[in-house]
Amino acid sequence: MSRTRTALLAALALVAGASGTALAVAPGDVGLAAVPCTVDYKVQNQWDTGFTAAVTITNNSAAKSSWSLKWSYAGNQKVTSGWNAKISQSGTAVTAANESYNGSLGTGGSASFGFQGSYSGTNAVPTTFTLDGVTCNVDGGGPTDPGPTDPGTPGTRVDNPYAGAKVYVNPEWSANAAAEPGGSRISNQPTGVWLDRIAAINGTGGKMGLRAHLDEALKQKGSGELVVQLVIYDLPGRDCSALASNGELGPTEIDKYKTQYIDPIAAILADPKYASLRIVNTVELDSLPNLVTNVTPRPTATANCDTMKANGNYVKGVGYALNKLGDAANVYNYVDAGHHGWLGWDDNFSATVQTIKQAATAEGATVNDVQGFITNTANYSALKEQNFTINDSVNGKSVRESKWVDWNRYVDELSYAQAFRQEAVNQGFPSGVGMLIDTSRNGWGGTARPTGPGAMTDVDTYVNGGKIDRRIHVGNWCNQSGAGLGERPKASPAAGIDAYVWIKPPGESDGSSSAISNDEGKGFDRMCDPTYTGNPRNNNNMSGALPNAPLSGHWFSAQFQELMKNAYPAL
Repeated sequence: MSRTRTALLAALALVAGASGTALAVAPGDVGLAAVPCTVDYKVQNQWDTGFTAAVTITNNSAAKSSWSLKWSYAGNQKVTSGWNAKISQSGTAVTAANESYNGSLGTGGSASFGFQGSYSGTNAVPTTFTLDGVTCNVDGGGPTDPGPTDPGTPGTRVDNPYAGAKVYVNPEWSANAAAEPGGSRISNQPTGVWLDRIAAINGTGGKMGLRAHLDEALKQKGSGELVVQLVIYDLPGRDCSALASNGELGPTEIDKYKTQYIDPIAAILADPKYASLRIVNTVELDSLPNLVTNVTPRPTATANCDTMKANGNYVKGVGYALNKLGDAANVYNYVDAGHHGWLGWDDNFSATVQTIKQAATAEGATVNDVQGFITNTANYSALKEQNFTINDSVNGKSVRESKWVDWNRYVDELSYAQAFRQEAVNQGFPSGVGMLIDTSRNGWGGTARPTGPGAMTDVDTYVNGGKIDRRIHVGNWCNQSGAGLGERPKASPAAGIDAYVWIKPPGESDGSSSAISNDEGKGFDRMCDPTYTGNPRNNNNMSGALPNAPLSGHWFSAQFQELMKNAYPAL
């Protein structure tokens, strides 16, 4: 649960409501050709004294250089703050006008904004909207307030989906884990289900498809609440900077991504059969941050990332996914936020939030389609460095000057995730957004784990002697030697953190150690080769990767055994 609303929501149930879509149709006309404007007004979250709402305007008339939307409330709702529009209220009448950056509204173009409000009693969706004097009528209603002691009806959105809920155990991963010597100690842990290609939706190669997982989840659920964790991961030109996780879709295949990947997933998630499940999506990891760090003129730029920034298909794809998947009230979207060792520097941090916001307001999405962010997915960054802090200094030199920290603002994932959440709120995301941290492989236990701070000889000796993260360089990401299982999945472990999760299933490879022919679109990345001497992303250090690794996502027994051996907390 987020810090800013913990006290308010401690005794309240938070729910999300239905949306109303405004359609103004001239008499005698049918179809959308005659509709001058549409307004989609959604109550996203609601508690007993307040709510957040998302509004999307679509202009089907002549292009506009500015716009003004008006509506009136039937009750005592008051807008208290807003984003992406200048919102004013007089009595029950509300006016939302464009900001300087979103006034242009072409024919067929859309603009989105959101706000937080207060109310008492009922919170009905407005019945009439006017866009520059043109009426757009709403057909829909608001959510039912379950009251302060009612946990809500199945399918209603809560502030933290993990609170008070079990989490789905993937039987396929569980079987792989249990088949390993000693694996039964963790085979009952919940892990993410990766939908990393179109064929995975219906199941391929004898593996369960999405419906099969959701049906199994209903069996595991019983009478309580249950979270199902999905990884939405098939963007066009996927992972433009790491060949091991390249995908099946080319850089321009955005329409295929929408119609053959996202739309079928959205249709399944919207099935009323699954309305009682809390479905958490990790949305397109390692995509949007690449548009910040791996494009020209950065020294780490790749031609593929330049292409994806130029064609806009990462932004469009993520926006479309957030919009479509967020339509179901029991679905929670968490957007990938990289990790501290990638985005913790000043020139990466805020720019990444800006890029995510750009995507979260594209293709009909709004910031209210984002319930939170996830860090460290499939990575190894330590949860908390206990032997030094960013504020320490040695002989007058800051920890930031050490070779390991290298002027980063953060030394671990917990401090980074909490700061990222606050920066997102500062940039206009709702104050209730939460964070997830993937702790599946960041334990760094075993005999190599330091028992205390390093010597105060100099700042590098101090940091290297005490750091829990034992990688050669923080930029190393593939099948890391010496890594261990981290904190077990748990809800609400720290301020602003919704849960520690195992989204990357331990024992599934990050990429092959050498080139392997395959029909999954996966390439060979030298960062997975243990003999590789590095590149600018890891400051030309050795890769630190384990040998004899299979393709990404395939079972890697040697890695699984190493993760168990070095687990912290120990098994």
